[in-house]
Amino acid sequence: MVDRFSSKGVAAVRFVAQRGFLKPVVRSTVKVSVHGEERLEQLRPPFIVVANHASHLDAPLILGWLPRKHSRYLAAGAAADYFFDVWWRKWLTTLFFSAFAVERNGERKRGGTSRRLLERGVPLLIFPEGGRSKSGGIRPFKRGAAALAIAAEVPCVPVALVGT
Repeated sequence: MVDRFSSKGVAAVRFVAQRGFLKPVVRSTVKVSVHGEERLEQLRPPFIVVANHASHLDAPLILGWLPRKHSRYLAAGAAADYFFDVWWRKWLTTLFFSAFAVERNGERKRGGTSRRLLERGVPLLIFPEGGRSKSGGIRPFKRGAAALAIAAEVPCVPVALVGT
């Protein structure tokens, strides 16, 4: 059985989807400026990328503009109640973002997935606000990402998205 989070073949298909299709679409939509990339030079997986969340462009921006060595196996947490409720949306989210389901309502049906991924060396992308901000302002962060980083003893990489 192919492990979609660590398979080189799956990562190659995802790379083509992200950098060959998604990144050009995003690039034609918004102007992107990246600052502080040099601070990631010593970063090794596993780690957790945490970012504010205002748009459906946020995950494609992060995955498309992080250095490839950091984004190649990055798995994005996605809302279970939205991205995993319809087969085609689940398939696209999994293809483009190597997504795993995150319960936003606290049910913990899929509890432990993010911790198990980190234990296997898979880096994560988590939006700790728990959903997109309607105003564009930063909403209070939920504790999950910080608690997970502390429990798994992995670094958090903060990302600030402005204007998405």
